Amino acid sequence: MAAVAEKNTYYSTGRRKTAIARVWLIHGSKGITVNGRNPREYFGRDDLEDRLEEPFKLAKLENRFRVRVQVLGGGIAGQADAVQLGISRALVKYDETLRATFKKDKLLTRDPREKERKKFGQKGARKRFQYTKR
Repeated sequence: MAAVAEKNTYYSTGRRKTAIARVWLIHGSKGITVNGRNPREYFGRDDLEDRLEEPFKLAKLENRFRVRVQVLGGGIAGQADAVQLGISRALVKYDETLRATFKKDKLLTRDPREKERKKFGQKGARKRFQYTKR
């Protein structure tokens, strides 16, 4: 995690599966942009958009930050979780007392689950071809 970029700006990185989100919080103004677009337009689902606002609601800091997000890789659900982790980490840099609240709700935990690779001679990662005696 990088340090404070400039005064009143807090930067952090969030990851989930193969998605990486770079998050900048600018204190003072309000709004969220994801890759230069509105979150509703970018994610297209209300539940994913709600994940972005969850850290602010827990910290009771709604409408105090302008959030700029650059996200790449993965699918939209993994990207939303990566953004949520990035926002949570940046808010902890803003106010260290939020760490306990976020830890309790598991917002600072990086979800380590990754897709398991397909093995050779098999149908998938775990699935095998059907056995026949002949």
